[in-house]
Amino acid sequence: MVPLFSKWFYTFVVFVCLFVCECGLIGRSWAMVFVSGGYKVKIYDNQPGQAAKAITEIRKQLEELQQAQMLRGSLGVSEQLALLSCHDDLQQALEGAFFVQESVFEELEAKQSVFQAVESHVGEDVVLSSSTSCLLPSNVFSRIQNRSRCIISHPVNPPYYVRLVELVPHPDTVPAVMELAYGLMTEVGQAPVRLRKEIDGFALNRVQYAIIAESWRLVKDGIISVEDIDLVMTEGLGMRYAFIGPIETMHLNAPQGMSRVLLLLLFEYTNSIATSPLLSSPPLPRALPWLGDVLSNMIS
Repeated sequence: MVPLFSKWFYTFVVFVCLFVCECGLIGRSWAMVFVSGGYKVKIYDNQPGQAAKAITEIRKQLEELQQAQMLRGSLGVSEQLALLSCHDDLQQALEGAFFVQESVFEELEAKQSVFQAVESHVGEDVVLSSSTSCLLPSNVFSRIQNRSRCIISHPVNPPYYVRLVELVPHPDTVPAVMELAYGLMTEVGQAPVRLRKEIDGFALNRVQYAIIAESWRLVKDGIISVEDIDLVMTEGLGMRYAFIGPIETMHLNAPQGMSRVLLLLLFEYTNSIATSPLLSSPPLPRALPWLGDVLSNMIS
């Protein structure tokens, strides 16, 4: 297969090349995802020998996946492995790269230092992407001179099996970078979602924390046991949400769809919902203008 962006980068290299910085679990998973889509991947780790060990581990995992008939992509194990290379030298690793995926541990100073070093070895058109799950782009890329090509590509662990990727822009990120990242993630089989601006926790963790917080409340108040609140998810909401999201569920659950749901929120259940401990944001009456905007957009 010919990777989606190959023609765009032929003036620089013969093939499209991705660069994965740090070869722990997330870094290895990213490498496996990218090679499954036919991209050449260079793996770098600042600890000598670690990148080579990562490829050894990747080879083992790919062979196990092929044996279990769970290997992703149209290429066989040997073909995917041929796309991988390991590097202990940063400059050498970055040669020919058009997309840099950093996957170091969740420490702001470490990520800032990595990107500062990377920027000095790549051209202005190379996309700089971080795997951070919680650090804001404005902080991660604060030492970068050209922040218009920076983006967060937050995978759900493990990325090879869970396809969601949250794409979070820096305030200076240009739309073309978001579209490139979205296209790349889609092509290699991930399921990217685009956040319009940065926010603490991004989207997935904010939803997850809301569920965790309410689960703890119900257990703490003696409403339900730990075992049973887990069953609420595994045998109820979790099974439903694996196929259909909460907004679509509400839309399909009302005769007139989401517009009916919003009208109920606006006019019939304001008092009861506004006092719910589920809401950490301002009470519902303060959100009425926002709900009205959503309703008018859906109707139009």
